[in-house]
Amino acid sequence: MERIELISFLILFGLLLPGKAAEPVDIGSRLELFLDASLVESKENLEFRMHSPVKVPRPNSPLPEKHYITVIRDENLFRAYWRGSDPAFSGKAESGGGGETVCYAESTDGHEWTFPELGLHEVAGTKANNVILAKMPKFLHNFVPFLDTLPGVPAAERYKALAGHPGTGNKQKLEEVAGRGLYAFVSEDGIHWTKKDEVIPYRKGWRHAFDSANVSFWSEAEQQYVCYFRTWLEPDPLRSVSRTTSKDFETWTAPVAMNPNFPGEHLYTTQTHPYFRAPHIYVALATRYVPGRGDDAGGQSSERNATDILLMSTRAGSETYDRLFPEAFIRPGLEEKQWGNRANYVALNVVPTGPNEMSIYHRSGDRYVLRTDGFVSVQAGSEPGELLTKPVQCYGSKLILNLSTSAVGSARVEIQNADGKAIPGLELENCQALFGDAIELMMKWKGDPDLSALAGKPIRLRFVLTECDLYSYRFAE
Repeated sequence: MERIELISFLILFGLLLPGKAAEPVDIGSRLELFLDASLVESKENLEFRMHSPVKVPRPNSPLPEKHYITVIRDENLFRAYWRGSDPAFSGKAESGGGGETVCYAESTDGHEWTFPELGLHEVAGTKANNVILAKMPKFLHNFVPFLDTLPGVPAAERYKALAGHPGTGNKQKLEEVAGRGLYAFVSEDGIHWTKKDEVIPYRKGWRHAFDSANVSFWSEAEQQYVCYFRTWLEPDPLRSVSRTTSKDFETWTAPVAMNPNFPGEHLYTTQTHPYFRAPHIYVALATRYVPGRGDDAGGQSSERNATDILLMSTRAGSETYDRLFPEAFIRPGLEEKQWGNRANYVALNVVPTGPNEMSIYHRSGDRYVLRTDGFVSVQAGSEPGELLTKPVQCYGSKLILNLSTSAVGSARVEIQNADGKAIPGLELENCQALFGDAIELMMKWKGDPDLSALAGKPIRLRFVLTECDLYSYRFAE
């Protein structure tokens, strides 16, 4: 029985009731990637492929091998921040102690780094250093800054950060929560900082909350600040993540546990942030923590806890993560030290470092690169494959694809109405095969039909690919 006849049969006998078609998703002119399958209706003879970042030759002046690095691109300047310590401090140097510091570096190309002598704080007996914050016990732990892109933000608060002392893991002290939350910091230039009040309080019963990189940012898509921070799953204590939001960076909503963990899985950090070309999609490069596996970092620690990096994503407003791939995005690799205790973290933010390239910074000091939008592709082999989107609404006069084909490969697109019927002039047979390798290639049809006539109407995109990786697509003027 043909599919249409089967549907008619089921409706006739009351086994399938015709319902209202799904509301189209308004994607406007925004870029859509394949970090999730939320816009995919069906696919045949295609697969989602996760692309491994490539380590580039090590720079002459790399970032140091440190924990919890943040890299921010501010126009043509790259800024890096990380946790340091004062070797001359006699008490607890890190993890909320008075010897904890925040250090700073700059780069004009995102590869080679300079470490300016700022003269702001005396560390190890000298002010000739790159330390921007010091001598603030319990307030500096896991300092994570961001560039506030809220239009009209006061100049003195152009940069913001959250930091704070971690909660204790001692069950007898779980009631002691005062002052253990996250504190706000603000800055005009990203170097000189002012501490504000505690804004996200520690809650009774939490264990080790905030004890990793607690990331925040202004969400253009949500029109509010968003924070993703460390919490634990119970009853089995697993490191996990919760989400909270704020309109003013002062008052935050009740946290929502996002629970992205697979059974028995610890997620040490998530490094969740808006993708720079599609800010409605948040990329998360989480550290997966495996207790009891790995080396002891050359005898420096009694712990044996292996780590690697995962690729996850979430969308603006969502309270769950998408994980198309359960396997590692970046493995520890051949270097023995990367199998040491807690050896694998990547910096917060994937940043553009070239017209076709984006970079991921590893705590080892290495830089990894991917093609722009190149986290995941829809891949077809030598036999043609098809992908059909759910109904969407788009705005623009042309369709732009980021793709890579072989010499004989191609991509074609048919634009359909919401019912799956090809729109006249935009049929598959009318589409000119697109081939090559570029971040932006324009799809064409015979007669050069005006796609702007489709604005606001529910449509579907039918991609037909051969020996092709399709990374992203968007409508544009």
